[in-house]
Amino acid sequence: MEDLLKTVANILRSSKNAVVLTGAGISAESGIPTFRGTNGLWKKYRAEDLATPFAFQRNPRLVWEWYAWRMDLISKAKPNPAHITLAEMEKEGIIKAVITQNVDGLHFRAGSKNVIELHGNIWRIKCVNCNWKTVLNSPPSQIPPICEKCGGLMRPDVVWFHEPLPQDALHEAFKLAAQSDVMLIIGTSGVVQPAASLPLITREHGGTLIEINVTDTPLTPICQYTLRGKAGEILPKIHKHLKNTD
Repeated sequence: MEDLLKTVANILRSSKNAVVLTGAGISAESGIPTFRGTNGLWKKYRAEDLATPFAFQRNPRLVWEWYAWRMDLISKAKPNPAHITLAEMEKEGIIKAVITQNVDGLHFRAGSKNVIELHGNIWRIKCVNCNWKTVLNSPPSQIPPICEKCGGLMRPDVVWFHEPLPQDALHEAFKLAAQSDVMLIIGTSGVVQPAASLPLITREHGGTLIEINVTDTPLTPICQYTLRGKAGEILPKIHKHLKNTD
């Protein structure tokens, strides 16, 4: 494992455009439940009852009660060593951007600056009528929250099932994937599209794929390097080798 850590550190050190793709696994280490997997949220809740535009139209209060619960959970979570190491690596110029499927904002809280949020941000809410947006610091006191501008219903500014991804974020992610010579793939299930296709784009353009995950994923076969374990343990070790130039 130590030799593999050194090899990966050397690849990152010599890279020009390294980017990172993160999924729910990185935030699971901060105590935020994943949606898939053995104890995933979708095992306890039906997605069609809570995370679709139709569910919101049918019962906005139920949807908001669930999101308020998630907000409370996320507000108590802290960036873990994986989030913090990625922020430090960005500051040092080793990685250029983090593309994330997560909506929890932990990358920003850890200090990362160039974060592309493919699925939105749970702390940002928008009006279903006039699209006015604002950012919350805690779960809303009124459920469901009402738009200050037009009196319409506010909803979380996240991507629900049956909704397209924000085009600007998606365009930027595809551009970064095509330009990257190294992509770190951390804690993603590799099944949610179009995020799961980003590593393929990097690979098709000659880039190197490095996967850090606790288990195999559909992306594992196309990755040149695979590190099994928690990102919060592996990334600091890679970072240590990056600083050690022997």
